[in-house]
Amino acid sequence: MSDEHECRYIIPGLERGLTLLQNFSQQHREMTFAELHRLVAMPKATAYRVVQTLEHLGFLQRNPRTNTFSLGINVLRLGLEHIASMDVVQVGQPVIEQLRDRSLCSSHLAIRDGKDVIYVARVSAVGAKINEVRVGTRLPAHRTSLGRMLLSEVSRSEFESLYPEEILPECAEGEQAHREAFWEMLQQDKQRGYVVGESFYHYGISSIVYPVFNREKRVEAVVSIMVPVVEIPEQDREHLMKEVREAAGKISSFLGVH
Repeated sequence: MSDEHECRYIIPGLERGLTLLQNFSQQHREMTFAELHRLVAMPKATAYRVVQTLEHLGFLQRNPRTNTFSLGINVLRLGLEHIASMDVVQVGQPVIEQLRDRSLCSSHLAIRDGKDVIYVARVSAVGAKINEVRVGTRLPAHRTSLGRMLLSEVSRSEFESLYPEEILPECAEGEQAHREAFWEMLQQDKQRGYVVGESFYHYGISSIVYPVFNREKRVEAVVSIMVPVVEIPEQDREHLMKEVREAAGKISSFLGVH
């Protein structure tokens, strides 16, 4: 397909908006409309409509004091969220491989998306026979040890927004189904700083979970190991917890936590 043929499918309005955004730089962090218009090859009325649209969508923000425009939070969100998530996976993958080798347990890296846990990296232990999750698998956060750790830092208002009903959804027999009791469990997890889940989601499978922090000291992800036992033997517990804790700390340091 030729370039000329491909150009027939360009959306003019989108092209104008992106062209206008590209004019913001180190030298032009804030500009008045007149300054911005001088840099773009489009009629003044068109440029005005583009600016108004971008401001409405949050890709530009206006400073009412100086009547200048700068890039809005949605431009930053498009780039930074992707970079942050890629950083977690890229720096985390070799770390959980080392964790697997040192603990002899399958290891995982997961993030939270609303009420779900998403596995973004995993490595299996040699000879693992457990039916494991795959990268991209989603599980209900309130039903997993990983989810408990990820939910432990949410505010009370965010928690109530996520779980407006008094009874949590889709809980199996034996799981904590009452919202208030689960909230108390999260506060204990937060104070403790880690979760040891013994047959919490699947009977016969235990896990050890530690948080990964970003440079804002907020929980970015969690690192976990899967231990194929009903309860982790006391003689192994401290060693395994130390390995997971150090792996989580290593990834946090790579993300800028000091």
